[in-house]
Formats: sequence, C-alpha cells, structure tokens
Amino acid sequence: MHTHRIGDVEVSAIGLGAMPMSIEGRPDETRSLATLHAALDAGVTLIDTADAYHRDADEVGHNETLIAKALASHDRGKDVLVATKGGHLRPGDGSWTLDGSPRHLKEACEASLRRLGVEAIGLYQFHRPDPRVPYAESVGAVRDLLDEGKIRMAGISNANPDQIRQANEILGGRLVSVQNQFSPAFRSSEPELRLCDELGIAFLPWSPLGGISRARELGSAYAPFARVAGAHGVSPQRVCLAWMLAKSPVVVPIPGASRPETILDSLAATGLLLSAEEIAELDAV
Repeated sequence: MHTHRIGDVEVSAIGLGAMPMSIEGRPDETRSLATLHAALDAGVTLIDTADAYHRDADEVGHNETLIAKALASHDRGKDVLVATKGGHLRPGDGSWTLDGSPRHLKEACEASLRRLGVEAIGLYQFHRPDPRVPYAESVGAVRDLLDEGKIRMAGISNANPDQIRQANEILGGRLVSVQNQFSPAFRSSEPELRLCDELGIAFLPWSPLGGISRARELGSAYAPFARVAGAHGVSPQRVCLAWMLAKSPVVVPIPGASRPETILDSLAATGLLLSAEEIAELDAV
C-alpha cells in the first residue's frame, strides 16, 4: 500500500469513507463489518467518519460506534488513524443542521471519545462552518481540544482558502488536514487543493467519485474517464482516484464504500500510473 502523510502520521494513500454504512440505504451490520475488515486486510490505515453519520435521531454516532467495533475485532485495528468530525447534526428527518458553537464542539468531542473508546481522537475536524458562529470561535474550540490532549491532530472541512489560512493561524500552524468535496463533477475546490499543496497540509477529497448515487455513472457521464479506463482495463472509478493522487502528494482521497469489492477496487488506484497525456485529458473535463 502506498502511503501519504497527515501531520506526522503516515497513512494509506487512499482511506475509507465510512458514511454509506450508517445513513439512508445502509447495509446490515454484517456487511459493513466485512467491508471495514476487507479494507484493513488490504492495508487501509485511514478511516473517515463523523458523529453526524447516522440515520435516525436517536442513534447519533452510529458510524463511530460501528468503526470502533470493527477495529476492536481486527488485529490491525490499532494501526488505523480514525478521522472524525463535529459541528454537523442530523435531526432524523433526512436533513442536516449546524452547530459550530464551542460548547457543542467540546461536548461532541467528548461523546466521540466515548464511542470510539480512545483517550485521544487521532484527527478531529470541524465539520462545516456555522454562519451563526464566528469561524474563529469554532476553530478556537478545536485548538482548545488539541491543547488539552483530547485530540492528537486538528483539521477542518468544507473550508475556503481564507478559512484555511485563518484556521492554521488560530491553531498555531498545527492545521494538518482540509476535507472538501472534490470530484470530476465538483472541481470548485481546486484553489483549496493548491493551497494545501503549498502549505503541506493534507487535502482529503470527500465524495471523490461523485457521491453515493453518482459513483456508478462516472464513466458514462465523463467520457475521458471511460476512455482511459478502457485503455488500462480498469474501472473509471479507479482512474478517477489515480488522477487525484497524481495531482499532489498531499491528496488522500476517502471514497465511500459499503461493499468489500468497492473499497478494494478503489485501493487498487494506488498502483495505477497515468501518463502525462492522460492526466491532461482528465484535467480538461
């Protein structure tokens, strides 16, 4: 397994986005655990989650609890960096709400610690800016958690370049990751990717294949990805992830999966080398 770095931690160049195992349309727990274990067997050492990855109002942290169970039942579980997030909420009606208040973030972190069964969270990320709360206050709460030893590393998600710079300043240069949406269908985070490359901060594309409902359609929606995939005899999804990895060593995609075969195909992207001409063709999409 090829590796990249998040802060001072070396992780698999592709992580596992665990959200599909806990929201609407999720599989049963047996298949989810099989997916997580298949990822660990294949060398995954980064799993992305959040307290808001759940379906019903009374099961906050469902995904974190599932991951904790999978890691505890696998001999490589201790080698995994778990990245979780706080600041997003799901009332249980399918909607998403926000609470970036320092009080909520600190309470959310304590709850995540309990569910994950750890003394300190490996990577804790502020999930999404809350327009009702000054950004500096939200990031300041994450800084406090870092200073208190509740979290080992700090990140932000869904941030723009100004927020990345501000967060890094508030954290005293200790910002290690930015998790933004990025895919062939969503290219507007390229400025953030370039800034992360400049600053040496890990960039974690979420929904790198276009999201749960669109991932299977990647090849039909974007002909160049299908053409390059055909030339290599692989899936368009694998080409997509290889294309992202070629952009910068700070990129660590976290494709979602709820089946063992899906995450295994994604992980194979680390061994797919694209030519400069192919990368240029894909960049032009």
